[in-house]
Amino acid sequence: MNPKDSVTTAWGKIQAMIDSLVLMLPNIALAIIVFALFYLAARGIRSLVRRLTRRHRQARNLGLVLGRLSQGITILVGLFVALSIVIPSFKAGDLVQLLGISGVAIGFAFRDILQNFLAGILILLTEPFQIDDQIVFKDFEGTVENIQTRATTIRTYDGRRIVIPNAELFTNSVMVNTAFDNRRLEYDVGIGYGDDIDRAKELILEAIASVDDVLREPAPDALVMELAESTVNIRARWWINPPRRADALDSRDRVLSAIKNKLTANGIDLPFPTQQILFHDQTEETDGDRSRQREGWPAGNKQVPKPRSIGGSLRKLAEIRAQRDGNGSDHPQAVNDGR
Repeated sequence: MNPKDSVTTAWGKIQAMIDSLVLMLPNIALAIIVFALFYLAARGIRSLVRRLTRRHRQARNLGLVLGRLSQGITILVGLFVALSIVIPSFKAGDLVQLLGISGVAIGFAFRDILQNFLAGILILLTEPFQIDDQIVFKDFEGTVENIQTRATTIRTYDGRRIVIPNAELFTNSVMVNTAFDNRRLEYDVGIGYGDDIDRAKELILEAIASVDDVLREPAPDALVMELAESTVNIRARWWINPPRRADALDSRDRVLSAIKNKLTANGIDLPFPTQQILFHDQTEETDGDRSRQREGWPAGNKQVPKPRSIGGSLRKLAEIRAQRDGNGSDHPQAVNDGR
């Protein structure tokens, strides 16, 4: 082919593409306008759903999710309509084929998405917890920031964000620390075995009552819970409001400080764990009657070794050494006979 003809052909194709683009400009402009209208409508629908559910506490969180969902669906419909205006032969199935997504992949993807979405809807309907609640889920603890269609995000107390799929939250146990207005705190205080238990209880209750943020009703109490190895453990229990993490830590600090100061000021011992070890030689002359049960020897055993004295042992050792020196060699029999 003549190079001049090739250039002419290429130029003709470029001109045809430019002409086609010019012809499509009205459609492209119309598609942009339509998509912008759908986008504005999506934002309006989202605001409307949130406004309708804002007055009802039970539907407030659900309104957030439904608002986002309606906005996303409206924008997606607007995108399809805009593409149909620009490309009249466009179909939604063409977009799927264009992205190379197979039916099996779609099924697996939507199974996980649908599972988490339904779990999120059920969480919002049943409301086991709400936004700003403080929850404990497995090894994670923090404040609920947001409940989305796929996952719930919590902010830990040390400033980290945890994203938990809704399906896991719905199918596993979750501890909600702020579900009720009041929360009971407790701590075990160990006193000495020689201390007066009733007096210690009285002092503990006085110390708890001296803290301002402790509720008077329900009233605090102190219960003996355990006779431990070194202490008598008394459990102090009191209620606080509100039950948030910072309030619980502050209340625990004040109450425990007051209890410690109150008990020590009134002579109540707060002993630390101690352990006593007894070393007992069963062959000493002061062991007593060997026919009775002793440490290390069963009662009635006739093969109990006889008592020994330190002086007799030394003399016996000297005799063994003298016999060995007289023979001029280390005779093993001599040593065995001396034992």
